[in-house]
Amino acid sequence: MSSSGFFILTPICSIGALVFALYLALSIMREDEGNDKMKEIALAVRVGARAYLKRQYLGVALFFAVMFIILLWMASQKYLVIFVPFAFLTGGFFSGLSGFIGMTVATQSSNRTAAAAMKSLNSGLRVAFSSGAVMGLTVVGLGLLHLAAWYYFLDWYYSGHPIPANMDKITAITSAMLTFSMGASSLALFARVGGGIFTKAADVGADLVGKVEAGIPEDDPRNPAVIADNVGDNVGDVAGMGADLFESYVGAIVATSALGVAAGLGVAGVTVPMVMAAVGIIASVIGTFFVSTKEDATQQALLTALRKGVWGSSLIMAIASYFLVRWILGVEHIGIYWSVLAGLLAGVIIGVVTEYYTSSSFKPTKSIADQSLTGPATVIIAGLSVGMMSTALPVLVVGAAILASYFLSGGASDFNAGLYGIAIAGVGMLSTLGITLATDAYGPVADNAGGNAEMAGLPPEVRKRTDALDSLGNTTAATGKGFAIGSAALTALGLIAAFNSQVVLLGKTMNLSLLNPNLLVGLFIGGMLPFLFCSMTMRAVGRAAGLIVVEVRRQFKEIAGLMQGKANPDYARCVTIATAAAQKEMVLPSLLAIVAPVLTGILIGLEAEMGLLAGATVTGFVLAVMMANSGGAWDNAKKYIEEGYHGGKGSQAHKAAVVGDTVGDPFKDTSGPSLNILIKLMSIVAIVFASFVMSVSLF
Repeated sequence: MSSSGFFILTPICSIGALVFALYLALSIMREDEGNDKMKEIALAVRVGARAYLKRQYLGVALFFAVMFIILLWMASQKYLVIFVPFAFLTGGFFSGLSGFIGMTVATQSSNRTAAAAMKSLNSGLRVAFSSGAVMGLTVVGLGLLHLAAWYYFLDWYYSGHPIPANMDKITAITSAMLTFSMGASSLALFARVGGGIFTKAADVGADLVGKVEAGIPEDDPRNPAVIADNVGDNVGDVAGMGADLFESYVGAIVATSALGVAAGLGVAGVTVPMVMAAVGIIASVIGTFFVSTKEDATQQALLTALRKGVWGSSLIMAIASYFLVRWILGVEHIGIYWSVLAGLLAGVIIGVVTEYYTSSSFKPTKSIADQSLTGPATVIIAGLSVGMMSTALPVLVVGAAILASYFLSGGASDFNAGLYGIAIAGVGMLSTLGITLATDAYGPVADNAGGNAEMAGLPPEVRKRTDALDSLGNTTAATGKGFAIGSAALTALGLIAAFNSQVVLLGKTMNLSLLNPNLLVGLFIGGMLPFLFCSMTMRAVGRAAGLIVVEVRRQFKEIAGLMQGKANPDYARCVTIATAAAQKEMVLPSLLAIVAPVLTGILIGLEAEMGLLAGATVTGFVLAVMMANSGGAWDNAKKYIEEGYHGGKGSQAHKAAVVGDTVGDPFKDTSGPSLNILIKLMSIVAIVFASFVMSVSLF
């Protein structure tokens, strides 16, 4: 079969993913919603989440309108092909749509998960995991369908219209498509930063005043911020995460496709990553059927239940990829298969390492819980040290994957083939995103289910089951973030290489020697940017959380009978405050990713811009791992104590752990995951604006 014959799998499998996601969503809707109180709580969360997304998307629409005009002007001046401004809009639309669909299903699933947990632990797990699977399959389905549609359109267009100078048709197609993920990345950054600020402001505010000051349980209905906290789980950890991984998926595929053409593989080099992603959808769907557990399962047994799905999908991909590479590229390029395998293996290892450092079943998280006996300061010190220690193995694993994929794909004799190997390793890591994202998106649903059970006053055994699912969700969320960070590093390397190829296509060669002072300056600036970005987002969470703290204290003080349970808090007020603060605070950090590479290129030159991308990728990767794992470990250390260790809920050790958790919240759910998008978006912006920067650069 020819390459074009295999390519038809791309739209077929992407549509299949969406159909299966619809089937799962409908099956969730048939589940029991619980009693009237459970329905009422779920409705409040659903209304708040939709209101937030509506306001966010209206604000982001203004940014997209301005950028569309800028890109349209650049196209009119021949800096870009005319399709880029329109693909910018479609990429942003599908990225936002995937987040919206995932969030809509998640807000319909929390009370159903709580109701299912009244029957058994496995019933609750299946409902929550099915909701996560809808998110995962929607992301890969829409992402791959978006790329397939544009590929077929451009192939048709360039068959009957002039091709840009110095290019053949497939080069023209991939050169145009390389810029298409900018819209998805821009929307993802706004969604991640805005949603992250909202969710952690509400979470920190609810915990500090409710748990620490008032001494009431988590998710207590008397806490005015409890609904905002549950809303935040959905807008940040579901909608934001969906948009985030949509752009990772699209970015990895388009970068690999462009490098495949640069390596001289032609249409076949484009077909491999596309079809690999398509087969990954099939593997992910099969993997969802492996996930189940027994009643009274331990934390480790629950982890194993989800691992079966992820590892089963990875095994299917490991086998299928061999035949894909052999049939499409030929046996002479079988080294590409080993690059794919390196990416798959690296993703699995990073997941295991992340579990070790963040799960309460292992020593690192237990050591943080032990430090709670001496107060919050030692909890924070222990959490930071665990996070820093946890960076070593992921960096070594990604480094090994880079070297293996480069040399196994023929990099020793062909530099471009080696770069293609690195990029295809990133696609291999993301090929099972459908199920990997399902295990991540499952977490917020389980968390909301626990909140629903607490506020509805369900029997203690139900809350015990939802707590077990929630604790597992913290670990899988941390694992998902580790996976996303690792794939972001490989994707960013592919995009940096694609930027260099784009500059060469435009007729310029850069001096990339480390002795070039412009490159060195760019490295320093790039190395600094992730820290500046995290400072901005952390301060934003702090300011927004401060507003929530003041409001919760006010309601506790002014609403008569609230603490006695004789009056209802004003939940809507906290949702409104968090929404307004998130929309205001997300703008400046998000613009940094777009402005920094362009200004650096104009003021210091393309070599400095290349240095900026490399420096930001290195420090951004390490910082993101540290923040995600510190936050996950702090959170699970708190839950470990809540299981009855060191005095249990309400003890001094518990209060110390809550303080550590509030520090970790913006680490793991705002700043850390946003860095994935930052390092990729800057590379994509550099590619899109390359021609413009070359024409106006001062160097």
